[in-house]
Amino acid sequence: MAAPALASLLISCPVRHRALSLAPTPAPLVSGGSCSSPRPPGERLGPTKRRPYIIRCSAANKPSPSTEISSTAKIRSEVLSPFRSVRMFFYLAFMASGALGGLISITRLVPALVNSSRAADVPEILKGFGIDLGAVLLFAFLYTRESSAKNAQLAKLSREENLSKLKLRVDENRSIAVGDLRGVARLVILAGPASYIADSFARSKPYTDGLVERGVLVVPFATDGNTPRFDVDEIDEEDEAIVDKKKRLWRLSPLYTSEWAKWLDEQKKLANVSLDSPVYLSLRMDGRVRGSGIGYPPWNALVAQLPPVKGLWSGLLDGMDGRVL
Repeated sequence: MAAPALASLLISCPVRHRALSLAPTPAPLVSGGSCSSPRPPGERLGPTKRRPYIIRCSAANKPSPSTEISSTAKIRSEVLSPFRSVRMFFYLAFMASGALGGLISITRLVPALVNSSRAADVPEILKGFGIDLGAVLLFAFLYTRESSAKNAQLAKLSREENLSKLKLRVDENRSIAVGDLRGVARLVILAGPASYIADSFARSKPYTDGLVERGVLVVPFATDGNTPRFDVDEIDEEDEAIVDKKKRLWRLSPLYTSEWAKWLDEQKKLANVSLDSPVYLSLRMDGRVRGSGIGYPPWNALVAQLPPVKGLWSGLLDGMDGRVL
């Protein structure tokens, strides 16, 4: 399913005479995994021919996964920043130490101000109090900055996890999740009207061989619902396997487009980009976002910067696809 908030459960059951529709009316029609049909008055009980029907039930009570931080995202955050928790612990400890020192300075300062014989100690006490206060403010700032960086990283990793759960259609009989292609291919997601998708396909033709060698797969998402046709130029001398790889370059298509549109709209809002703007996203081999922008993908830059997936550097440079955005 694309997301629990929009998931649908298919229940097949034998129903007499007609298909039953679930509605918020009195007694439920589905109970304990079985279905029943109201029998008209006066109908005789006897063997009848049963026909299979499908009842579609929607589950919309769960919160959207885009607002939740998964345990996988938290683990990945710890792996990417292993010493962040240690730093935050010491920041809190130093803040507590400074606050305790400031409290002690205040208990010394009040009697010194009241007792004139101890007035000479006031400058020294104020100096210590100022140091403690400065330490508390400094480590509070560092802790706040570290906490903000942690929350931002968790939010980004959570969005990437949500992206990895989106479904792709390989052909009429097979679908996979985006996360299933981690370590296998580098995805380039295009989102825009059909004319934008067609122009992007035309611009990619001179770099088709290079993109195939680098394991790039394109996911065209036509926001107007009119996906153009992708005709790959075939050369007589080319091997059939190479021709098939070229065709697979543009074979993937989004499944459950409403979930794709929702995820892309969230990214556009975060980036302050108009919802109508055509955009592209380039993913690394490990599934993280490598680059994004408005307009057409830089096919020439992808070919120039990405290492081939086969050859001398295969495996060694997996995931070394550039800085993560």
